[in-house]
Amino acid sequence: MEDNETTFAELQARIKKVLAIVEGYKPDQLEGSETREITIKIPNMELKFSGLDYVNQWAMPNFYFHATMAYAILRHNGIELGKRDFLMS
Repeated sequence: MEDNETTFAELQARIKKVLAIVEGYKPDQLEGSETREITIKIPNMELKFSGLDYVNQWAMPNFYFHATMAYAILRHNGIELGKRDFLMS
């Protein structure tokens, strides 16, 4: 999927598209995914993970990094957010 959205409307359309893809999976398609090999290609490197290691060592750390950076940017720009807003939502 291309990554070229420039407006909130385009981002909302992309979210709907991704949700439709996720909702289209059937439970049997996910069976054994914790041991399935996942390969990530980045410049000058290829990383290989089991499905479980991918989630724990790549996907979740990336998610939390980006969530905390968005939180920090909002705070820096004057949005009144506190620790409770981050932990309780």
